[in-house]
Amino acid sequence: MEHRLTTPCTREALAALRAGDTVLLSGVVYTARDAAHKRMMECLDKGEALPFPLEGSAVYYVGPTPEQPGRVIGAAGPTTSGRMDPYSPRLIALGQWVMIGKGARDGAVKAALQKAGGVYLAALGGAGALMAACVKELEVIAWEDLGCEAVRKLEGVSDKWSLKTVWGVGYKFESNS
Repeated sequence: MEHRLTTPCTREALAALRAGDTVLLSGVVYTARDAAHKRMMECLDKGEALPFPLEGSAVYYVGPTPEQPGRVIGAAGPTTSGRMDPYSPRLIALGQWVMIGKGARDGAVKAALQKAGGVYLAALGGAGALMAACVKELEVIAWEDLGCEAVRKLEGVSDKWSLKTVWGVGYKFESNS
């Protein structure tokens, strides 16, 4: 089944997703990889605000390459999601219900997604140029010193971002698939 989602996502909108569904995502998407996730945990531990609102947010695990002429972002293919597993359950509990990346997630992430009604969406590795072409605006919003791992706000993401639901509300989390 195909679904159109616009960020920030509501739990009600996410509840309709099932493993294997296609999601056409639009709206604002934030980028963060492992170094940024570590800094987010440090902020939370100190009681400081995060660089973007978590509730209903979509976070794409990507470290984009430098932009090409005429583009706001270079290739933006997904990175391995498992590197964010130590941080994800805490963020999911705080409202980050949509994660985009590639690869397997651990049991704690799956359990947190199930409890919160969140989803993990798979982006196709090797399609970074196609995904980048759908981004209209980019702003580095935190930790520029991290280079490609800085937190970015991607705006104007059109529903040409076609993703597959890997884990959603109807997923059998005890399965290995």
